[in-house]
Amino acid sequence: MSLFLDIHTHSTSSSHQVFAIQNKYPSSDELSTPFSVGIHPWFLKKETFEIELFLLEEKLQHENCYAIGECGLDKAIDVDFDFQKEVFIQQIHLSEKYQKPMILHCVRAFQEIIELKKQFSPKQTWILHGFQKSKQLAESFLFNGIFLSFGEAVLSKSDLQNVILDFPLEYLLIETDNSEVSIALIYQKIAAIKNIEIEVLKEKIQANFNTIFKK
Repeated sequence: MSLFLDIHTHSTSSSHQVFAIQNKYPSSDELSTPFSVGIHPWFLKKETFEIELFLLEEKLQHENCYAIGECGLDKAIDVDFDFQKEVFIQQIHLSEKYQKPMILHCVRAFQEIIELKKQFSPKQTWILHGFQKSKQLAESFLFNGIFLSFGEAVLSKSDLQNVILDFPLEYLLIETDNSEVSIALIYQKIAAIKNIEIEVLKEKIQANFNTIFKK
């Protein structure tokens, strides 16, 4: 029986049926479970980002590190956008250097993410986490080879359910992020939307995981 794969969470799971990648920060010390690590734009500071980058590169070499992130771009915060881009580009380079996929945070900067993907043509997979936007935007990310990860919002948002209905399973991942909802419940909802058995969905997500996270 396949596991429930939670590719982005801020909590830990004690269930033997769940494999979770926990979000960490460069200064984190507790690295005993699978994790991703990145410099989130919310916490960017010009006086400390060089230290953060040094610590990030150190953590990326840990045996339990599966991905870089979350990292990305956010136009809804006060942090200078050009500075955000500068630090994000450095993390793109680290992703390629250490062959780690990227888990992306993006607010109102979707076109910029796509443009950077085209500019750098990365070999590592990019995953936009917590997708809640339109079908048109989902198709744009799909066209540019960016995976989408869906979370708790699929349980209640009909527009998002319509996005998932037509979105190919080969580019789909599932997460809990900072929600207290179980990953199994999100799987159940997506399986129902897709009109497939939950074990079939688990196998599809496992295949995606195996392709992206080369451990």
